[in-house]
Amino acid sequence: MEYRAEGAQRFPTSYTLDALRRAMAAGDILESRALSFDSEKRLHFRLGEIEAIMPYEECADGVREGAVRDIALITRVGRPACFTVMEIDEQGAAPVALLSRTQAQQRCKAEYLDLLLPGDILPCIVTHIEPFGAFCDVGCGISALLPIDCMSVSRISSPADRVSVGQQILCAIKSRDAQGRFVLTIRELLGTWAENAAAFTVGETV
Repeated sequence: MEYRAEGAQRFPTSYTLDALRRAMAAGDILESRALSFDSEKRLHFRLGEIEAIMPYEECADGVREGAVRDIALITRVGRPACFTVMEIDEQGAAPVALLSRTQAQQRCKAEYLDLLLPGDILPCIVTHIEPFGAFCDVGCGISALLPIDCMSVSRISSPADRVSVGQQILCAIKSRDAQGRFVLTIRELLGTWAENAAAFTVGETV
């Protein structure tokens, strides 16, 4: 299974009840745009004709531990979110699917990110820019920092001089921080940037 950044996952051609049952049985990671965030802190989706709900503790890995702020969940509204299908409740008048982004992220870490080493290259999407660097989605909405001093062989005044939000890029893993999160670099890849960039749609906004 490929663990892609949110917005780069492959959307199914259609969401049907049978397709969701198969995805649940296979443990597939799917993606759709979140439509709303309710007073119970749940994200809501519409998968074809099927209503889908993502309970609060399933909205991101780390919610249970208090490591994820609510604003990070609210800002998923209108944007793609990956998930697995935990359950399909067919007892009511219409089926309701229960989704988990937490499960998708935990699997991405265990089966992909935790196996990578410093120097490994991975695709990612720039999600937001700060004066000190850019945050990138390295898979299933999991964030990693690309510091400004790792963006160029020469001094630059802003990360925006090198990257933009929504841009798909290749990064190398420089290290892990104290919490185990990746610190990324593109400085060492600049010599082959043209070849690397050819594999991606640069500047696409998600």
